[in-house]
Amino acid sequence: MGAPAKTFRMALDSLIIKEKLNITDEETVEQIRENPYLQYFIGLNEYTDKAPFDASMMVHYRKRLSQEVLSKINDIIVNGTLSKRDKNNKNDKGNGDSFCSSDDRTPKAESGEDNAGIMIVDASVAPADITYPTDLNVLNESREKCEEIIDKLYEQLKGRIPKPRTYRHNARRDYLRAIKRRKHTQKGLRKALRQQLQYIRRDIHHIEALIQRGAVLEGLTRQQYRNLLVVGEVYRQQKQMYDENKNSIADRIVNISQPHVRPIVRGKAQALVEFGAKIFLSRINGYHILDAISWDNINESTLLIEQIKRYKQRMGYYPEAVLADKIYRTGENLRFCKEHNIRLSGPRLGRPVNDNSYSDKQEQADRAQRNAIEGSFGTGKRRYGLGRIMMKLKETNETSISLIILVMNLEKQLKLLLFLLYKRYFLPFKLHIFKEMLAS
Repeated sequence: MGAPAKTFRMALDSLIIKEKLNITDEETVEQIRENPYLQYFIGLNEYTDKAPFDASMMVHYRKRLSQEVLSKINDIIVNGTLSKRDKNNKNDKGNGDSFCSSDDRTPKAESGEDNAGIMIVDASVAPADITYPTDLNVLNESREKCEEIIDKLYEQLKGRIPKPRTYRHNARRDYLRAIKRRKHTQKGLRKALRQQLQYIRRDIHHIEALIQRGAVLEGLTRQQYRNLLVVGEVYRQQKQMYDENKNSIADRIVNISQPHVRPIVRGKAQALVEFGAKIFLSRINGYHILDAISWDNINESTLLIEQIKRYKQRMGYYPEAVLADKIYRTGENLRFCKEHNIRLSGPRLGRPVNDNSYSDKQEQADRAQRNAIEGSFGTGKRRYGLGRIMMKLKETNETSISLIILVMNLEKQLKLLLFLLYKRYFLPFKLHIFKEMLAS
């Protein structure tokens, strides 16, 4: 009959534990095995000193719980919290005694036509766990993958034909000679690239010849067949860039094991270029919503209108103000915001003029409020592992990013719950003790 299926609660909660503690899959299983509280959290009825599942199951959990599933769960958490807060705001009628930051104060619009609330939007990159790529390193790794494939295919024809000459020792020697130079000249670099391209071209011809002589691709492992397809595309891209003497090309592959990773130009002081997924985040009432994940370097301003429409769908009205970078202030976005009476933060387009319609105080206030989402990215990267995603597959990478956003929202709800408990039980007790001390 096989092993019994694991529950959805066990799968989701195990992933939440991993992201909350920012540990590996093996450490997650070990923590669950040792901790009765974590065992109760994942749904076990009694304590056991045995691991509830193998660490390899965490990979299957990430594959089954896709980004779409986690986004729906996050929407349930955020929408439920926002709807409750709207009811509380309506009942309080503007009472300022609430546990929320400056961007959390979102009054309920009185009618469907009124705008209310503040939405903060921004984009960042979740770097993948890869070495810093260079053309020479990518070509060398491609050549090594080709040599492995040739060895595997030749095993099917061993004894019938002589083994193809790959000159792998010469290729390795040329590669090491190039990367060990202290100073790289343009002429020397192009020579090294040309050599590696020639070695790869020879290896690809050998693979085609082996297939014509009777070798079958079914003899390759799934990973080797995938590498064969990736190497072919890498050779095409690198050959085109070498022939045209260019340094960039569309959909450039920078890692053989993770061909979905693309270079994302950031222009930051710390890193001009980052390699990973570009995430688009919006912050509403202190909660984070992952609007999109892109592996291409698209402009974040193109998604602003869609983010505003999702705010309208979620809240029932458009935001009063959208706080964003200057890059979001395109003509199309400004026209859309003007049509729906939305204030988009930032200076007006064009040359600066002596116009006080957008005051310095308002700009400073918007900038101070917009820092909240910058802090959210910093928290996610330093505390929850958003600064380096360790997953290798595209879908598991996206799942890990969605889980981090989900855990950050759960952390905010936990802080709110603790504050309410403190306000309800501990604060009156402290006030009572303080009054007794004053009376004595």
